[in-house]
Amino acid sequence: MRPRKVPLRKCVACQEMMPKKELIRVVRTPAEEVQIDLTGKKAGRGAYLCGKVSCFKLAKKTKALDRALKQPVGDHIYDQLEQDFVAVEDQFIAGKEHSADEDE
Repeated sequence: MRPRKVPLRKCVACQEMMPKKELIRVVRTPAEEVQIDLTGKKAGRGAYLCGKVSCFKLAKKTKALDRALKQPVGDHIYDQLEQDFVAVEDQFIAGKEHSADEDE
């Protein structure tokens, strides 16, 4: 049996290619809202970030999310995303560990 192909995505901040499940998706919904999508299935244009706060800060500094989402992302949205990012970081790490256990 052939091994399954693992989808890869690039972090918009550090430009590192990683498996999709190891990245956090930030999505611009059709209603023009920018939010974190842990499921990876919300409708809209997505951009991926590593699960590191340093990558999020780099994306904020270089306005990488603005380019990836093709929409200006205001400072208040970055501040809200940073709070959400810190809040979901533990949940994301736990989910990543859980998926690694299933793969074995």
